[in-house]
Amino acid sequence: MTVFKDAWPGIENRTFWGDKIYFVNELDQYMVEHQNSEMLAPVKAVKGMPEVIKQRLKAADDLFSTAVSKVRQPIEAIFNWLIEKAGIQNASKVRSTRGLMVHAFGRLAAAFITLAI
Repeated sequence: MTVFKDAWPGIENRTFWGDKIYFVNELDQYMVEHQNSEMLAPVKAVKGMPEVIKQRLKAADDLFSTAVSKVRQPIEAIFNWLIEKAGIQNASKVRSTRGLMVHAFGRLAAAFITLAI
């Protein structure tokens, strides 16, 4: 969440596809108004909303959430493949930014070489 708040609002003219946790209404509104960018995420339930309003919005919210999920699914599949094949998340001994970059790119290179062979 911190990376999103720190890095993405400065990127202009983009559409981001994220998870529910990344959507912050005030930040999205700022991005739309100032950077011509927006975050699309599945609809999050609002606590305390009257049941009658929930039922009225349910069909539209479900369709929108399904559309966002269909775009995100192939991206998540690639990341899952990287996690399984490259072990990219196993960086417990990395202690610097440079070490993290070496770890990540080394693991990615190894995964793609394995894929090519």
